[in-house]
This record gives sequence, structure tokens and C-alpha cells, in this order.
Amino acid sequence: MTSTTRHIASPGLRPADVAAYAADPGTAGIEVRLEEYDGDALAPVRRARAGLDSARAEGAVYGLTTGVGALRHVTIEAEPADNDSHTLRLWRSHAGAFGPELSDEVARGTMLVRLHQLLRGGSGVDPALVQTLAEALAVGAVPRLHTYGGIGTADLTALSELGLTLVGELPWRHGSAAAAPVADGDALPFASSNALTAAVGSIAVTGLAALARAAEQTAALSHLALRGSLQAYDPRVHAAKDDPYAAEVAARLTSLLTGPARASARLQDPFGLRAVPQVHGPWEEALGAADRALAAEIGAAAENPLVVDGTTLHHGQFLTQRLAAALDAVRAAAVPALTLSTARLAALLEPDLTGLPSFLADGPAGSSGLMIVEYVAADLLARIRATAAPVTAQRAVLSLGLEEHASHSTQAAWASHDLLGLLPELLACELVAAVRALRLDPGRVVDCPAADLFARADAALPDVRRDHVVGPELEAAVELLRSL
Repeated sequence: MTSTTRHIASPGLRPADVAAYAADPGTAGIEVRLEEYDGDALAPVRRARAGLDSARAEGAVYGLTTGVGALRHVTIEAEPADNDSHTLRLWRSHAGAFGPELSDEVARGTMLVRLHQLLRGGSGVDPALVQTLAEALAVGAVPRLHTYGGIGTADLTALSELGLTLVGELPWRHGSAAAAPVADGDALPFASSNALTAAVGSIAVTGLAALARAAEQTAALSHLALRGSLQAYDPRVHAAKDDPYAAEVAARLTSLLTGPARASARLQDPFGLRAVPQVHGPWEEALGAADRALAAEIGAAAENPLVVDGTTLHHGQFLTQRLAAALDAVRAAAVPALTLSTARLAALLEPDLTGLPSFLADGPAGSSGLMIVEYVAADLLARIRATAAPVTAQRAVLSLGLEEHASHSTQAAWASHDLLGLLPELLACELVAAVRALRLDPGRVVDCPAADLFARADAALPDVRRDHVVGPELEAAVELLRSL
């Protein structure tokens, strides 16, 4: 290991770490080979396994000596020696194997999160299964996992599929790893985790945090194009109210736009420019809260039952209500920020605000310019608003009524993940319009940091001003936004 490489057993794995590893294990700086750890990474796992065995000898243990869910009072007979053990039956019965297959990125993230959690030593899983999971990650093996089945009370379906893959009953999608032995009682301890939900949420929140900053930079270009005023971002304004997130947004915008003194086009700007700090601030706050909630799940030993000091504790830590609420807040806070983007787009197309031709057209009379881009943005905003429906308002009653609540954090994670595609596409509409306006009047590009973004955009976006198919410009803008 190099000094910059972190081991999977080290504490403090963050959502950004999971997202980076899921996207490209080779550049994430995370070492998963347990035998190369400076210490015994499996020691907590072995202690938990011994504790689970002791607890079973002393009395009933949910999912080990009993069935699960509404079958919690059914006593399990001794494990047979053939391939019909309770472990295999439980994994088989819970492996829904239905719906779209998870991408390699999400599957890798799920495996990484689950390994990190297991190394906390609360599950009681056999160490051989944990070792096999680490080896599979190390060699780049990817399982075939499916989407449906999680509701924020453990990703039972996908993790049961993963368990069956690790013991050789299901095939790997890419690569392979030596099969682990089927150990007595591994099924529920291994599947009792929200690792998939945490992985999807980590990818989403990490990506959205980067796009939130890209949205600020795009707003700065629109500010130049609309000849806006910097008064709304003045630190004296933000010192007068206790809102540190709005103040931070204002400070970043000021940094992007500070340059030679210049007159603004109006006494007071439209909300699309003037209220960016107040609207983007809550989004930043929500993203930070979601990041902390995800980190708690990634680092949790939350298996039910939890093995602690040689005993088992039955609990509700698998219910991810905090995460569901945090991810709901991320999407709810994103909508107003993106509504402001469409407001700035409308302003950029309005000659009374820009002093430029209607729709930024540059051609014969009646040319439409970027008129249709506003329709595209309205479509995207409607889709984004649909993702913002709160999952925390839902309810599920399952397993013969025994489980009368679910957090639905899984649905919140996937809805947040959907924004990764929609959000840059909407921002691209504003970016294309801002670049067109600045190309029509290059004198508005003053010497300030935002001018560097314009230079990049000017180089990356096609410069066709007569009416034309605008799709290639929007696609180029999306790629640029993803790179910021």
C-alpha cells in the first residue's frame, strides 16, 4: 500500500470514496486485499462468529435458529449436510432476481459497502465468506444483481443474490472468484444490510454535489450575459442573516464574478440572479446532510440480530429512515435551484433584459434562435419535479402484518440517482443560451474567473448561429458540465 491508499477496513469510508471506487477501482485509492492489511482485518469477524455460535448454544437467535419475518417463531431444524441447508434455502427464497440488472458501477459499490460493514464485526458471518467477497472485489469480479426488492429495510433480494454468487450457486457476470463454503447461519447476517441503497445513494449524492457547483458556475455565466449586479452577493448582505449556506454560495459567486468595475443593466435583477444564494443554500445543506447519513450507513454494523460481546441483540437499526428523509430533502431542494435555471434561461431569451435579439436569434427575420430550448428545459424540469415526490409519505405492511413500516430509502436513492441524468441536461439549456448571448456580445465577458468557464464552453460548443438542430450543442454542454 502507498501512503495515499486507504484500506477497506479503515474507518471513515465516505460516500465519495464509494462513488469513486464504483466508477473506477483502479484510481479510487482503496485497497481491498485483506491479507495486505497492517493488522488482522478479519479478527472482528471471527469474534462475531464465535459470539453468534455462543448465542445459539444459549437460546433462540432470529434467522439462525428460527425462521424470518412472520416465521420468527418457527424453530429451524439442524442443518442438513446436503445442498438444502437453511442458509441456501433462505438465500434462494429471498433472491428475487427480477427487474433490470444493476450496472457494474452499482454492483461494485454494493460489494464494497457490504465488505466494509462486515469488517466491523457485528454480523456473525463466517470469515470465509468475507474473505471471498474481498477476493472477488480485488480481482474485479462483478455479480449479476437485480434492482427490485429493496424498501429501506435491508436490500435482501440483491444481497441474497450476491451470497449465492459467492458460494458458487449463481454465475458471475464478469470475472469470477473461488467459491466460499456454505456456512451454517450465514444467510440472514449477510443479507441484513442496506449496502445497495447506500451505494446508489453515494453515487447519486456525490454526483449531485459536483453538479450543484456546476449550476453555480452556469449561473455566473448567465450573470455576465445579463449584465447583473453583484450587490445581491455582497458579504454585508449575508452577514445580516444567520444563513451560512447562502453566504457560502454568495461568496463563491462573488469569487467567480469579481473583476473590473462594471455597471449593471438594472437597479435590481430578476430572482434568477438575485436569489441564487437563498435557493442554492438549502440544496448545499441538504447534500451535506445526505452525505453524513450515507456515511453512517456505510460504516454501520446494523445487522439484525447484532452480535455484541458474545450475545445477540435484536433491534431496528436496519430501518433507514434518516437516510430516506435526507435523500428526500436533496431532491426537494434541487427543484427550486433548477427552477431558477429555467428562469435565467427565459431571461436570456428576453430582449428587454438582454438588449439582444429575441431568442438570441441571428438570422433572417422570423428566425427562432433558441426558442425550442426553453421547451426542452420545461420538459426536463417537469421530469425533475416528478422525481421529487417524497418517499417518506409512503407506507408498506408486509410479512403477514408483522412489518408495518418501511423507510423506502431505496426508492429515495434511485430517484436521486435519476437526477444525475436529468440535472445536467437541464443546466445545458441555460449554458447554451448564456454562451450564445456572450458570443453575440463578447464585450460582456470581463476579466474574471467565470471568463475561464466561458473560454472552455466557447471551445467545446459548436458555434452555429443561424437556425439549426441544436441537439449537438446541448450534448456538448452536458459533457462540459459533467467535467466541471
